[in-house]
Amino acid sequence: MPDGCRLAARMWLPLDAEAKPVPAILEYIPYRKNDLTAQRDAVMHPYVAGHGYAVVRVDLRGTGDSDGLMLDEYLQRELDDGCRVIEWLAAQPWCDGNVGMIGISWGGFNGLQIAALRPPALKAIITCASTDDRYADDVHYMGGTLLIDNLSWASIMFARNTLPPDPRNRPDKWRELWLRRLKESGLWLENWLEHQHRDEFWKHGSVCEDLSAIVCPVYAVSGWADGYCRSVFRLMENLTVPRKGLVGPWAHTYPHIAKPGPAIGFLQECLRWWDHWLKGRDTGIMAEPMLRLFMQDGVEPRTAYETRSGRWVTEPAWPSPNVQTWSLFLGGDGRLSTSHADVRPEYQSIRSPLSVGLHGGKWCSYAVPGDQPADQRADDAGSLVYETGVLQSDVEIAGAAALDLVFESDKAVAQVAIRLSDVALDGAVTRVSYGLLNLTHRDSHEQPEPLQPGRRYHATVPFKHVAQRFAAGHRIRLAISTSYFPVAWPAPEPVRLIIQLDECRLRLPVRTQDPDEPRPAAFAEAEGAEPLHIEPIAKPQKDWKVTENLSEGTVAVEIGDGSGTYRIVENDLTITSLGTERYSFRGDDFASVKGEAVWTFEMSRGDWRVGSLTETVLTATPSHFHIEAHLRAWEGNAPVHEQRWATTIPRQLV
Repeated sequence: MPDGCRLAARMWLPLDAEAKPVPAILEYIPYRKNDLTAQRDAVMHPYVAGHGYAVVRVDLRGTGDSDGLMLDEYLQRELDDGCRVIEWLAAQPWCDGNVGMIGISWGGFNGLQIAALRPPALKAIITCASTDDRYADDVHYMGGTLLIDNLSWASIMFARNTLPPDPRNRPDKWRELWLRRLKESGLWLENWLEHQHRDEFWKHGSVCEDLSAIVCPVYAVSGWADGYCRSVFRLMENLTVPRKGLVGPWAHTYPHIAKPGPAIGFLQECLRWWDHWLKGRDTGIMAEPMLRLFMQDGVEPRTAYETRSGRWVTEPAWPSPNVQTWSLFLGGDGRLSTSHADVRPEYQSIRSPLSVGLHGGKWCSYAVPGDQPADQRADDAGSLVYETGVLQSDVEIAGAAALDLVFESDKAVAQVAIRLSDVALDGAVTRVSYGLLNLTHRDSHEQPEPLQPGRRYHATVPFKHVAQRFAAGHRIRLAISTSYFPVAWPAPEPVRLIIQLDECRLRLPVRTQDPDEPRPAAFAEAEGAEPLHIEPIAKPQKDWKVTENLSEGTVAVEIGDGSGTYRIVENDLTITSLGTERYSFRGDDFASVKGEAVWTFEMSRGDWRVGSLTETVLTATPSHFHIEAHLRAWEGNAPVHEQRWATTIPRQLV
C-alpha cells in the first residue's frame, strides 16, 4: 500500500499466465484466506483459475496475514486499499490489465463500494448477498428497528479480530501484529449502537446515495432465505449500467454450495459473465432476461430445508410488466377481502407479549436447523390475524408486498411486525415473508419523530421480497404484532396499537401465470475444484433451543454456533471455533430482555497454540442500552491480554 502497509494475498494462476496474460478476479475480505475461508476458496478459486483467470484472495488490512489494523466495516482506508490492489493486479506481468471483483456479504459490499470509486482497471463485478443501503437493509437495522443480528454479528467480528497472523507466514511479526489487534481493534457494537438513525456513518458505503457512480456492469445475486435479497431488486431498478440479477431459494452462501437447494452451477455462470465482460466473448448471457427468480412452492413449516421445490422464472426488467398489485382489505371478522365494500368502519387493538417472535428464526439464515421460521401458530396467538378464504386457484407473488397501516399508539416509541404466511389444509402456518418498522421512522430513517398517544398516523410497512406460490385450497394469512423478539430488540416498554381496519390495505405483488410461459434454460450442475483435505476432530453443538421456565416465568432462546475443532492438512493447522448465543426475558418485562454471545477460538500447530475468549452482553432500560464485554487471549497456557468494556448509550427513539 502507499503508506507501506503490506496486504497478504493468495493467488491461483494458469500455468502459462506470464507468457499469455489473463484477466484477474479479486475477492477482498477479512475472513482469513489461510484458514477460515480455506475450505470454500479451495473449491471455488482454482476452478475459475483453471478456465483462464488469475484469481486473487486478499486479506483486508488488519486481518489474516496482512499488516495494519481493522477498526470497522468498509472504512475509507479499506476502499482505498482495494483500489490500490486493483491497480497492482492490473500491472502484473500475468494480468492483461482487466480486473473483476467477486464477493459474498462483506466482499459483495465492498465490490459495489469500490466499483463506485471507478478504479480504471475494474471492468465488472459479481456481488452476492450484499446491499446498496447500509442502514435500511443490513444486519444492523431493519425498518429502524434494532436487529438482534447486530449483536450476533458484532460478537463474531469481536472474536475474529482477536486472531493472529499465521507465524509460518509472518515469523518475525505475527506476535507484534496480534498484540496490536487485541489492544486496538475495539468493540464494534459500540460504534453501531451509537448510530441508531440513518446518518453519515451509514451513508458512507451506501452506494444508493449515488448509483450513477457505478459505471461497470453488475451481476447481483442473493437468496430468499438470505437477509439481503431486497437489494437485488433495487439494483436492477436503479442502476443504469448493464446488469443482471439472480435470486434462488438459498441462505447466506454462494449458490454452488447453497442450501436450501437446488444448488446450481454458479461457477459456470460466473465464467459466462467474466468471459463476456473481461475477455470480450459472446457467451449469450446479456441476451437473456435481466432477472431470474426461483418461484418457490408451498412447504410445511420447518426450521431448515435441504431443498425447496419450485421453478425458475425470468423477468425482462424490474419493476416487471408481469407483476400487478392485488389489494386485500382487513375486516373485523378476521377476513382478508378483495373488496373494500365488504369492510365496515371499525378498529382493533393489539399489545403483543414478548413471546411473539420465538418462532421467527434469524434475520439472515445460514441454513442451520433452527434459523428459519417454525410453524407460526404460536407467534400468531399473540397477534392480530387476518385470512383470505380458501383459494380457488393458485396465486403467485413476486417482489415486495406492503401493508398500508392506519394506527394510534399509547406510547411515544412503538414497533410493528407483520408476517405473510401460507395456511395449509391441516392448519399448519408457514411464514412466506415479513416486515418490521419502528413507527417513529414512519416518515424518515434520518429524522424519526416520537408518536403522540391518541393521534392517528399512516405508515407503509414493506415486506421482504419473495417469489412464492400459494396453492389452491390454501389460505393467505396476515399477522400483525407489536414485538418480534429475538429477531428485533423490543420497544422501550409494552405498546398497544389501535388499528383502523377499514383504512388499512395489504398489497400483494401478484405475478401473471402464463401457461405458455417458456422455461428458462436450466442451470448446469454445480461444479468446483477438488475439496481441501480437512480432518474433523470434534463437531460443534449447532442447537437452537427455546426454553420456558414456568416456575420463574423466564424464556430463553439458546443457539450453538461455530465449526467445532478440525485440522487443515495442507498447512497442519488445527482450529477450534465455538460460539453460543442466548436471548432471554422474564414475563412481559421489557427491561428484562438480554442478549449474550460467547465465542472461543483456538489455533495450534506443533508446540504453538493461541486462543481467545470473547463475551458480549447487551441489556436495556427504557432510556439506555448497556453493553458489557470481556476479552481474554492466551499463548500456550500464559495469558497475553485481557480487557473489559462497560458502555451506556442513550436510546434514540429505538
